[in-house]
Amino acid sequence: MSIINSENFISDNFLLQSKVAEELYHTYAKDLPIIDYHNHLSAQKIAENMPVANITEAWLKEDHYKWRGMRANGVEEVFITGAATNKEKFLKWADTVPNTLRNPLFHWTHLELKRYFNINAILQPSTAEIIYEQANSILAKQTPAQLLEQMKVEVVCTTDDPCDDLKYHKQIAKSGNFYTKVLPTFRSDELFFIQKEDFIAYLSKLGASASIKISTLDDFLEVIDARILFFNTNGCRLSDFGVGEALRIEDHTKEEVMSIFDKKIKGKRLSVTEIDKYRSFLFIYLGKKYHEYNWVQQYHLGPIRNNNNLLVQEVGLDAGCDSIGDFPMAGFMSKLFNKLNTSNQLAKTITYNLNPAQNEVFATMMGNFQNSDIAGKMQWGSGWWFLDQKDGMEKQLNTLSNMGLLSRFVGMLTDSRSFLSFPRHEYFRRILCNLIAQDVKEGLVPNDIEFLGKMVQDICYNNAVNYFNFDR
Repeated sequence: MSIINSENFISDNFLLQSKVAEELYHTYAKDLPIIDYHNHLSAQKIAENMPVANITEAWLKEDHYKWRGMRANGVEEVFITGAATNKEKFLKWADTVPNTLRNPLFHWTHLELKRYFNINAILQPSTAEIIYEQANSILAKQTPAQLLEQMKVEVVCTTDDPCDDLKYHKQIAKSGNFYTKVLPTFRSDELFFIQKEDFIAYLSKLGASASIKISTLDDFLEVIDARILFFNTNGCRLSDFGVGEALRIEDHTKEEVMSIFDKKIKGKRLSVTEIDKYRSFLFIYLGKKYHEYNWVQQYHLGPIRNNNNLLVQEVGLDAGCDSIGDFPMAGFMSKLFNKLNTSNQLAKTITYNLNPAQNEVFATMMGNFQNSDIAGKMQWGSGWWFLDQKDGMEKQLNTLSNMGLLSRFVGMLTDSRSFLSFPRHEYFRRILCNLIAQDVKEGLVPNDIEFLGKMVQDICYNNAVNYFNFDR
């Protein structure tokens, strides 16, 4: 590439296409703290409080977006997830970056270089060596906690299995030395995998976490109750679910599910209908518990995972070969939320779709169950995974505006494993401000900067503060 620096596009007014957009962003959005209510950060790395040291470790080790970009650029797997050195992997990423032009990776890469390292150069082969050294010299003195504080991240909610002892969350909370509050999220996926061969082994691990041997469905529920109480005591205020397949809510009785659970314990194969009845029972049981604890329940719906068997055999699960699925979702959401709502036990809920063809399906479904418990109780979440780029965010914001109340939206999250991903909140805020400013230009909304600025601040920060009960 002939471009030698990013200042001509990652400028102060990047993505801001009018004076109104500039004022909304710089005056009202730019300096707000961040609440990142869903991510996959390591609480252990925060608690250990050691320097990150190497940009490859921080940037490439678990970033499926970059892995996919490198594979599309013809990079050998050894330089992506294999045994190549950190520097060799970084140089291959640098070789890939110029080819990501018009992919969000190009924007994210240079936003992160600029915000964390004050690097304006375009990452490419000719600049790779100096960028690698400059970034590493800074990271050698920066802990994950310091990187979070640098971005004014007030809260991060990690993603944690029900078996987790939350040792590092407790260590962080006890120390009192961290700017960022690090809270667990109860990720229930493994509880639903009754069809898997290793489900019994998981039950043994789960039971051990609560010192209860699981032999019956009632034992299982007793352990779930104990683990939810444990998570709640340690600051958890959200649950999450993200199994990527078709989901159904089937009529069932507890007695049926007790028999199904016993059948599994005895090592017998379950039918599809039996699996669906078990899962239906569990969805409703957990939903009621979340309501009891005033948690927010999250549903990430729509991926089709581990498509490439050869890659999974070489790299393992979560190799970066997941994609958008086309599963029907409306019936599942309608039946689940309706059953919980009928007994007045529907918790605050956020749904996220991965298939953009279902934007209106999700947005309108959430509107069915709004009530006076709290404004915006039922949230259709921000553009997720393959949709958390400019086009996906704009479509989500526009559809939410058409079908619901944008003003009550709880805003952006990173869904990231990287401590260098928080400029994505800036990316979202710039897109939001520019979108509203475009409406001003077209005469679709009043040119009242103070009124619009308050709405921007609510979406970017205030609504999340009011919604999540983080006791800050």
